[in-house]
Amino acid sequence: MLEVKKYSVSGEELGTVSLPESLFACESNNKAAVMYEVVKMYLANQRQGTSCVKNRVTAKGSGRKLYRQKGTGNARAGNLRTPLRVGGGVAFGPRPHNWYKKIPKKKKRLALKLALTEKAKEENIIIIESLKFDNPNTKQAKDIMTNLSAMDTKTLLLIDGSDRSIIRSFTNLPNVIMDRADSVFAYEVLNCKKLLITEDALKKMEEVFTS
Repeated sequence: MLEVKKYSVSGEELGTVSLPESLFACESNNKAAVMYEVVKMYLANQRQGTSCVKNRVTAKGSGRKLYRQKGTGNARAGNLRTPLRVGGGVAFGPRPHNWYKKIPKKKKRLALKLALTEKAKEENIIIIESLKFDNPNTKQAKDIMTNLSAMDTKTLLLIDGSDRSIIRSFTNLPNVIMDRADSVFAYEVLNCKKLLITEDALKKMEEVFTS
């Protein structure tokens, strides 16, 4: 059983917490391949695919031939909208494209468990008692991160639910990324140095992802 220290919001050590082995002690023979494929598909799904340029058909300008074909001594020319001329259309430019790739559920969960296992091996997981904010308070959130020595490094904070006061308190802090415990993704775990999990969030993760 993996044991990690539990802290209060003031940075005081409150004992240890057992991490579920089903999430934080996962191994796979093709670990690198699974994580690479899932992260690659995740990043592809973040692309909007709305980049678009005007080609020679949609560019503004007359379609009339500039001058006659023969007898001028110049090269043969078409209209103004050719990609060869300034203000003409763009040849082979980006067009709207759907980059979405469906990620298999089992593979996505396996990648998440492998990422959590790596963080556990690196001893970069911090468990804290439940957060409670009566009103959004960025200063209080900053003090909490400072007490946990997580203010100067990229940290992923996982919470249970969508408490607007908590979200708005931590949103403006640099190096802090937030997500719900039941929707965390492998890329988010890999893209941070430290993983900060509340007690309630840890229970929610075990409930949702243990299968």
